[in-house]
Parts: sequence; C-alpha cells; structure tokens
Amino acid sequence: MKLHATAEPGGSVPAASFAGTDKPSYWDAAVAHLLKRDRILKKLIPQHPEVHLATQGEPFLTLARAIIGQQISTKAADAAWERCLAACGRRVTPGVVGKLGLAGLREAGLSQRKAEYLLDLAAHFQQRLVHPDLWTEMDDEAVIAELTAIRGIGRWTADMFLIFNLRRPDILPLDDPGLLRAISLHYFSGEPVSRFEAREVAQAWKPWCTVATWYLWKSLQV
Repeated sequence: MKLHATAEPGGSVPAASFAGTDKPSYWDAAVAHLLKRDRILKKLIPQHPEVHLATQGEPFLTLARAIIGQQISTKAADAAWERCLAACGRRVTPGVVGKLGLAGLREAGLSQRKAEYLLDLAAHFQQRLVHPDLWTEMDDEAVIAELTAIRGIGRWTADMFLIFNLRRPDILPLDDPGLLRAISLHYFSGEPVSRFEAREVAQAWKPWCTVATWYLWKSLQV
C-alpha cells in the first residue's frame, strides 16, 4: 500500500490500498461492533467481505511519498516518486535525501517547497527529533504532535499515517473530504455535512472509527 495524498488536507485512497492478507487483529471484532451499532454500515460492510486494512511500509518512505504526492494527481505523484527514486539510487532514506540536498531534489523535478519539506523530514529522522521506533507504543496524539512538527505534514497526513502505517483502530480523519462526502451521501441524503455532524455520527463507531472510515471510503469506489 502507498499512502498518497492528492491534496493537503484530503485525498482519495487508492483502490490498491484495500487489498492485503495481513488483517489487523482487531478487524473482526470491529466489524461485529459496527454491524450492531450502525444501520448504514450494516448495509455497506457485507458488500466488501474480503476487504481490510493492508500492511504499510517503512515510516520514512511512507511520509516522503505523502509529501511528494501532495496537491497533484495520482499519475503525476507516481511519476514524481519514480524520479525521486531514481535520483536517490532507489534508496529513499534520510541519509540519501540529505546528501542529495536541495539542488539534487530540484533536479529530480520536485518543487522548491516540496524539496524543502523532504529535507526537513530527513533532518527530523537523522537528528532523532522524531521517534519512529517508539511510535507503536505512543498514543495517537503524541505521534501526531511529532509528525505535524515536520514541515509539510499537517493533521490530515498524520491521520493517514496513523491509519495506513501504524494501523491505529480509532482514527477519525475529519479533515478528509472523502470521509465527509461518504457521510453526506449515506447519512444526510447528499446534503453538506459539518465536522460537528460527522463527529456525532461517528460516536456509534467508537472505538473502531478507523474501520468505519475504511468501509465508507470503499463505498465511494463502487
């Protein structure tokens, strides 16, 4: 799976993201809960019986790709990532990115701002200003605080990282337009929905907001 944003905040989740064999340990319990608690999800979930959250890759790669993919189409983001891979010798690590520098990243086709963001990400990892080895043990808000201290990473990207990389079970990404669109479609007959209204709907999902969000995203792809 590739965490990839078409905008910051917000973006649609690639269809490939819904495949995978490494099902989270909590998935079946979450599905059982949601089927009982939410009349909409009771209809949606059975339409996607083989779908669950897939395993994500290495944290630095995930975040680097998210930054590179911001505010551009999926096709453009894939092309930009390939150029970055080539420039880094197929090894996108904090050290390689730092050594490549601003000039090297610009030569690879990144904008000035994205090159700066990528270098700031690399610096945070190299200087141990973030603690990826501890993220699995840290609570959601603590991880978000570390991530959003990096230039180019906002709340939406942090939420997506918690969902796709750490696979946290109870993330409600209220900055995601896809989630709001799905809630509007299924719960409000297509009428615009506020963050407050979305949060109210999601009360029935806790502590499995990630799983509910997942199925609502999937409902937009059929």
